[in-house]
Amino acid sequence: MNVSVVLFTADLRLHDHPPLRAALDGPHDTGGSHGSQGSREVVPLFVRDRAVDAAGFAVPNRLAFLADCLHDLDAGLRERGGRLVVRSGDLVEEVCKVAAEAEADEVHMAADVSAHAHRRERRLRRALEAEGLRLHVHDTVTTAVPPGQVTPASSDHFAVFTPYFGQWSRHRTRETLGAPRSVRVPDGVGSEELPSRADLSGVSPGVARGGESEGRRRLVSWLRGGIAAYEDRHDDLAGDATSRLSPHLHFGTLSPVDLVRRARDVGGPGAEAFVRQLAWRDFHRQVLAARPGAATADYRTKRDRWRSERIAREDVEAWKEGRTGYPVVDAAMRQLRHEGWMHNRGRLLTASFLAKTLYVDWRVGARHFLELLVDGDVANNQLNWQWMAGTGTDSRPNRVLNPVTQAKRYDPDGAYVRRWVPELGGLDGAAVHEPWKLRGLDRAAVDYPDPIVDLAEGLARFRRGRDRD
Repeated sequence: MNVSVVLFTADLRLHDHPPLRAALDGPHDTGGSHGSQGSREVVPLFVRDRAVDAAGFAVPNRLAFLADCLHDLDAGLRERGGRLVVRSGDLVEEVCKVAAEAEADEVHMAADVSAHAHRRERRLRRALEAEGLRLHVHDTVTTAVPPGQVTPASSDHFAVFTPYFGQWSRHRTRETLGAPRSVRVPDGVGSEELPSRADLSGVSPGVARGGESEGRRRLVSWLRGGIAAYEDRHDDLAGDATSRLSPHLHFGTLSPVDLVRRARDVGGPGAEAFVRQLAWRDFHRQVLAARPGAATADYRTKRDRWRSERIAREDVEAWKEGRTGYPVVDAAMRQLRHEGWMHNRGRLLTASFLAKTLYVDWRVGARHFLELLVDGDVANNQLNWQWMAGTGTDSRPNRVLNPVTQAKRYDPDGAYVRRWVPELGGLDGAAVHEPWKLRGLDRAAVDYPDPIVDLAEGLARFRRGRDRD
């Protein structure tokens, strides 16, 4: 009987998992939801990659969510007669060791888009081929439409979202795959203990629970009750009317293909708006796949003369701590610290404030987000920061979000601010967005700072600093 290793990376699920189904079914009938079952043995493997730890991506909030995901994946495999094998170290070395222990003849894994993922795949392929083993890399596992499937005539990727979305929308997604009914794992392959959230320190207190079971529960609830109003309410800060599925997309406990197809089945303006956001995720991933340097360098440089971290240190610390004196900015930053997640409108506001109003390098903000976000995806995080900083695919210099007017528009009664900035809880309505204007405010009783920067002065500094030639 043939044996395959299935390497799980950012695809920690059993439903709609092409690498697992291909390994189980063999070279035939992997396009549908059934096919032959249990005809092969597989080793479901997750490697705690030493390179990821060294690069600083293994932060407490994501490790906590990851631990939940691995426990849930192992439980799902055990229900089907299998188990998850966990190893730590150099990914290539560990995969080769497991393949040798299991006497496997092939390895299956999902494609990914980062520079690290590309290097990992090349190294793994060379090492496996040296041992006479095959590596199968599967598309449409972490995206609905793979990078390179939709391209303009004159380039290897789209740099503008609207034409990309037009072609993306017309692309026919594959059929989704059901979870396998049984998984047979060969004897003699050892595993480390599964990591536990309880063993971690520094985890934000409000980090949501991870795992495919939780993701599918959230998805069902979203499709039944939230998606219909998404178009009208997705910017409502206090309403919290977004899906909150981004961590599950990041860790792959939910399938992007499945999300697109199920949202389209629901239909309506809300579903269309939600699918558009899933397309934005694919858009950023095809940009990063074609231009991996955009994770750290300007996609379109404006030759900014950013304020140095040394000069702007106090402002940056105030921004991180939610003590800028602009309540909606502070509310969003405190939500991030507490939950490891932030409302998308808050992400735009806080990014605009740091990059445009404080004129601090977008990489400083992107790095802080990656230190806390459970859904800290390199493609989405870095390219959204570049979009807001004006160095990305759309570099319009006039995109500066005024935190006061934005707050009054998207948090009109101040409920979001009062939730996360409780020291302003005694202020009514929109007054909470400009507490510095209230006469008679007892500064001794309200421990809230004055604004660290005047908005007009910040805008003028940004315009002086940016090269407009």
